[in-house]
Amino acid sequence: MTGAGRPGAVRARAFAAGAAVLTVLAGLGVRASMDGAFAKYAGDALYTVLICALAAVIAPGARPVVRAGAGLVFSWAVELLQLTGVPADLSRHSTAARLVLGSAFGAPDLFWYVVGAAFAWAVMALAASPGRVPRTSGPR
Repeated sequence: MTGAGRPGAVRARAFAAGAAVLTVLAGLGVRASMDGAFAKYAGDALYTVLICALAAVIAPGARPVVRAGAGLVFSWAVELLQLTGVPADLSRHSTAARLVLGSAFGAPDLFWYVVGAAFAWAVMALAASPGRVPRTSGPR
């Protein structure tokens, strides 16, 4: 098989989709159990982790650094878009827009997106490394 139908690509997509679900659950858990700066910045980092996981679903064959970079660039673009006021206007009318686009620019968020992308890259690189699961030899 070639392309998206390869068994490896299917496994990679399943892993990435699972990571996306876990990331959303982690974000909801942080929101429900914490507040203040930690919750806000953890949410920023998890936002980028989620975007990286979705990039892995879309492009399972891409290198981890490319997927993490794409997640970081997307997160930064959304944050910089907030300087225009468009996300704030959309957020007043839609919960989905508020969750995806945010509403107000925050310079520290740019740093926390880097943290999220670095974490996502590390997890993806570890998952992609050939020796990630030690194999035991069978009976001799």
